[in-house]
Amino acid sequence: MNALVEVLAWLIDPANWTGPEGIVLRIAEHLVLTVVSMVAAGAIAVPLALWLGHVGRGGALAINISNVGRAIPTFAVLILLAIGPLGIGVTSTVVALVLFAIPPLLTNAYVGMREVDRDLIEAARGMGMTGPQILRQVELPVALPLIMTGIRLATVQVIATATLAAVVGGGGLGRIITAGFARQDQAMVVGGAVIVALLAIAAEIALGSAQKRIKLFRIATRVG
Repeated sequence: MNALVEVLAWLIDPANWTGPEGIVLRIAEHLVLTVVSMVAAGAIAVPLALWLGHVGRGGALAINISNVGRAIPTFAVLILLAIGPLGIGVTSTVVALVLFAIPPLLTNAYVGMREVDRDLIEAARGMGMTGPQILRQVELPVALPLIMTGIRLATVQVIATATLAAVVGGGGLGRIITAGFARQDQAMVVGGAVIVALLAIAAEIALGSAQKRIKLFRIATRVG
């Protein structure tokens, strides 16, 4: 009980939320790391998965390769990048997070594309639609729910994993946790971990809400 009280006291202390080492700044750094990593990973994985799913070739190989990459610990990748040419800092963190985010994005987008009814695609071809039109107007709308699921999974995972940025001199909420360990301040360590967990939950709720809104919009569009 005393430990819980100490954590709550640390969380509600205004002094911990302001300044160059404050929680607000660390949350902002964490969000920037997450957004940059997710945008970069999405720009690589989603177009590749859409193309592989559309042509129906090479997708299994790409997914297997990405899953092998998933089996490699992100911490190990981060350390290798930091001692390599990228050096210590934000760049190594972002590259490691991008590599970590690609597998769920690629897998879900590809599976979503391949689950599109082949008869529906043939009917679209029979109507004279071109390949890009089929991709944009038939396959992508059907695959969108699974694509969004991949984005949700990857985002939550990246938020949790971005705490490792502190190990190689990056910013984010991991700096609070490592500082707590250095000071042997249990309340600071647990408080930092709680904030990371709450941030991940908030992202899951926000993206889940966005996914539901997209689904409702598609239904309303069809009905209209």
